[in-house]
Amino acid sequence: MPRLKSTRLLARRIGPARAVLTALLLIAGLLVARYSWTLPFVPVAERSLYDLREAWAAPIVEPDPRVVMVVFNDDTLNNTRKRSPLDRGTLARALRSIDAMGAKGIGIDILIDQEQDEDAELVEALRGMQTPTYLAYASFGSNRDQISERQQQFLDDFQKAIATDKTKATSIRLEVDSDNVVRSWPKVVPGLPPLMARALVPDDRDFATYAGAIRFRQAKFADYGVYNKLPIDVFAAGVEIPALADQIRGKYVLIGGDVIDYDQFETPLRLATEGRTMIGLEVHATILSQLLDKAPFAPVTGAQLWLIALSAILLGALSSMAAGAWWRVGPVLLIQAAGVALLPFWMQARMIDTQNLPVFGWALGWVLAFIAVGAAARAVGAEQRKFAQGALGKYLPRDIANQIIQDPEQLALKGERREIFVIFSDLEGFTELSHALDPQMVATLLNRYLDLLSDVVLAHGGTIDKFVGDAVVAFWGAPISRPDDGERAARAAYAMWQAGEEFRNTAPPGVPPIGRTRVGLHFGEAIVGNFGGEDRIQYTALGDSMNTASRLEAANKKLHTSVIASAEAVSRSGLDWWRPMGRITLRGRATPVDVFEPTPDMPNGALSHIQAILDRLAKGDGGALAELEGLAAASPDDAALANLVYRMQSIKSGGSYVLE
Repeated sequence: MPRLKSTRLLARRIGPARAVLTALLLIAGLLVARYSWTLPFVPVAERSLYDLREAWAAPIVEPDPRVVMVVFNDDTLNNTRKRSPLDRGTLARALRSIDAMGAKGIGIDILIDQEQDEDAELVEALRGMQTPTYLAYASFGSNRDQISERQQQFLDDFQKAIATDKTKATSIRLEVDSDNVVRSWPKVVPGLPPLMARALVPDDRDFATYAGAIRFRQAKFADYGVYNKLPIDVFAAGVEIPALADQIRGKYVLIGGDVIDYDQFETPLRLATEGRTMIGLEVHATILSQLLDKAPFAPVTGAQLWLIALSAILLGALSSMAAGAWWRVGPVLLIQAAGVALLPFWMQARMIDTQNLPVFGWALGWVLAFIAVGAAARAVGAEQRKFAQGALGKYLPRDIANQIIQDPEQLALKGERREIFVIFSDLEGFTELSHALDPQMVATLLNRYLDLLSDVVLAHGGTIDKFVGDAVVAFWGAPISRPDDGERAARAAYAMWQAGEEFRNTAPPGVPPIGRTRVGLHFGEAIVGNFGGEDRIQYTALGDSMNTASRLEAANKKLHTSVIASAEAVSRSGLDWWRPMGRITLRGRATPVDVFEPTPDMPNGALSHIQAILDRLAKGDGGALAELEGLAAASPDDAALANLVYRMQSIKSGGSYVLE
């Protein structure tokens, strides 16, 4: 709530022109954080960050036992003296051998788009295949730069010639981004046969129209790679090699080229493999493995992208308004930076597609929001600080003062009704002591004493109301209230007594014995605000709760206690250290109050026992008083407990002890 109020105040004071400019920058930041992949120049950074994530998250695997690559290379082409792209006779003989070895499926990444002398042999081999076999196909419409209309005609005629229930066409189309890096499955193009992986493993609904990221994998053993790669020449030789048949049986066999400067693709793994490219055949094998693993990347929806972009802008705007020392603000900014940096890696590792995730855009949007709101805040910051500093003085704790500097509206200038915790303290016998000392010594002692108690109040988040001689008046709950004000006030009351004990035990030599510090704590309603007129203003509290706290402080003398609190304050303190001290009627009051003494060193069981005794006394249980007397006799140094026994002996059951 304080941050929202500060934002509204900023909007009112910023002025129309700057408000419009700030709004435009925030909108620009939001659009950048959402659409950075489509902006000029920014996609270069976004793709680099994505490739880093993909390379980092890529599984490290042993050779895939399900897929084998059979390749021809430059030596194969030199030996056959044909480069279009492979001698058809060699391919035909290799296909017969692989078919005989019991492969599960065969995908051929070789485009038969022009005539060779051995075409008839290849047609015969393809028509005789018993293994499901898919021959590469491309269309002039989807590969205009790589195939001519004449090649398209030959390709169509050849596909018709080899078509059987076992031999069919497959698309070998791959897509690269504008930086020539392949990152995603190709989009499904109407009119093209199924992509090679879909053709080999049909009817997989998860991948029927999938066009998300490719899950690349890194080889555990560099010498072997992710896939076993066998030369096509050994299959074309026609020699039966049992060990070779074991490499083929029951596996998907992909046939294609591994030729220098031909069908080579850059992938995100280039960051982890010193720029090594990947042959198209291995890209198809990678896609096939992803399909076999049933591991599609989950997409990030447009609504999620908008939500994250909006969050980045809000964080940037709110961060620009954060105040405090660098060691407080710095960790918050570092946590945000770490979140932006690590969230995409976490998503990538959990198979969430972080392509098109505007990570760099989030940072740019955050910076724009930070600058926009920060500039607006600085424009009115001087005015806010001047206002707050003039109103606060030196009576508020630092954290409350800083909050009011950020939001001056929290300081009521004319008074408001609030529920507050009030403390009155007094130094026993200081007036008599001052008559026996030199005035300079009196001033020295009093200043030191008030400094000690003031430090306690401010350290516990209280507001110093006034000093009345050696008395300190303070309250919690105004000008800013906090959920733990009750605990702060209770701990401060006890700490003020402790500070008083330190003061009396460290008095300079020659100073007569100093009395105890007595403290009264109460919770009630008061009117708080700046009073006193324009020339002599003071932030203070007025009301019956102030008088009650003062009378509680004075009651310590009669009760032989040092700190007492009303039941209203005790019930809201959240502490369990309170010893019940009976019911009393304060001087000048008609309504009795239950009072309690802080005893942090007393076990909870003992405190509960005393309360149970008092409850029994209130009901007329005669044996309860004897039990209380026994407790007092067991603690002869406990003057407060002895006084409680005295008071219980003096009143009727259920009554209260009236203080004179």
